[in-house]
Amino acid sequence: MANPNNPELEPLSRTQILVFMGITAIILLAVAKIWQKLGSVQMLSIQFDTQALLWSLGLAISIILTSGLIYRLWPGYRRSADIYLELVIKPLVWTDLIWLGLLPGLSEELLFRGVMLPALGLNVAAVAISSILFGVLHLSGSGQWPYVVWATIIGFALGYCALVTGNLAVPVVAHIITNLISSSLWKANHWQKEPIDSDN
Repeated sequence: MANPNNPELEPLSRTQILVFMGITAIILLAVAKIWQKLGSVQMLSIQFDTQALLWSLGLAISIILTSGLIYRLWPGYRRSADIYLELVIKPLVWTDLIWLGLLPGLSEELLFRGVMLPALGLNVAAVAISSILFGVLHLSGSGQWPYVVWATIIGFALGYCALVTGNLAVPVVAHIITNLISSSLWKANHWQKEPIDSDN
């Protein structure tokens, strides 16, 4: 049965979402490693320290607050985000949100910021190109362009912070925190509206 909010998108089960997330993460990691090897790309360094944690927290909080503001002010984005998040988050149980934070946070950042940025020149143009491609990755239907625009903006913020700090840990941790908190907030907001799903 098609999603009544967006007939292009078929509802998925929890298992399908988890398998899709896992396969996507593996593909993105494989592309990153192959590109790194074939292109002799020097990946951004990863340093987990206090400064990286502060940058990550600041970036994640900024993204979450801005996203909440845009969600309230831009009806097109609100509809687009709800369709996307209902498709991805609604079938998941609370503990699955950990995977929703970790898998994209690690695989997408390794590819788009860790390998793609250095491969494209480690400059603002590289940040812009990788951000557009990151946004397109989040396209799930023709009516989803507002979500793609927002994902592109987030990609630019993550990429720019990676460029400024030279530390891949910053966008990785910020991405994981953003996904965890945003998905938890959305799920909590829609908790009462969810039917109990026995397809686990």
